[in-house]
Amino acid sequence: MRIIVCDDYDGLSLTAAKMIASQILLKPNSVLGLATGSTPVGTYNILMKMYADGETDFKDVLTFNLDEYYPIRDDNPQSYHYFMKEHLFSKININPSNVHILNGTVTDAAAECKTFERLIKKSGGIDLQLLGIGKNGHIGFNEPEANLNAGTHLTKLTQSTIEANSRFFENVDDVPTHALTMGIATILRSKKIVLLASGEEKQHIISSLLEGGISTAIPATMLKVHPDVTIICDRAAYKGV
Repeated sequence: MRIIVCDDYDGLSLTAAKMIASQILLKPNSVLGLATGSTPVGTYNILMKMYADGETDFKDVLTFNLDEYYPIRDDNPQSYHYFMKEHLFSKININPSNVHILNGTVTDAAAECKTFERLIKKSGGIDLQLLGIGKNGHIGFNEPEANLNAGTHLTKLTQSTIEANSRFFENVDDVPTHALTMGIATILRSKKIVLLASGEEKQHIISSLLEGGISTAIPATMLKVHPDVTIICDRAAYKGV
């Protein structure tokens, strides 16, 4: 794993945005795996500015999002469809047909997950996968379990994740209890992985990730078997490691 420690969140966001922009420059039709949550918002803001300034072109880029709540409508302000539109897609020139986000309203979740896997494979695979990390070490919505799912699947969220995500909802009871998510093997098939971590609240899990072994109790440790992983932290998240 390569570790980049930035002074603050702004530095983290700029570093990540530059890596994504470089990937697009090298391969204009790059396939990007994208994440949601508060951490990548700064990165997306910089990418929007790069596009506005003519520095980055998204017209041939394909994207696959890590996950989506289930069940949830696309037009729900807490859905990841809505998040991506608000924080990135509506501000850049990406082709809507090149955007792939799991459908949180389908009745057959298993079929939706299989279709998503086929689309990733058909695209040639993900060139760069952006990740955040949960306080319990989850990546995507792959929660700590004795056994982790390899492919895209429907999963039940842990209470700690529900409580952590409740800040985006009016109250904790409004948080969906399930989600559709890329599996660990799906993530690990990405050619390059970039994980972002910001703030003191992530210090403990980053320390566990970097200093410990590989365990399903901390799903992010599975990234240690990948040959090209970059972790970008601010000093608060890296403190004490």
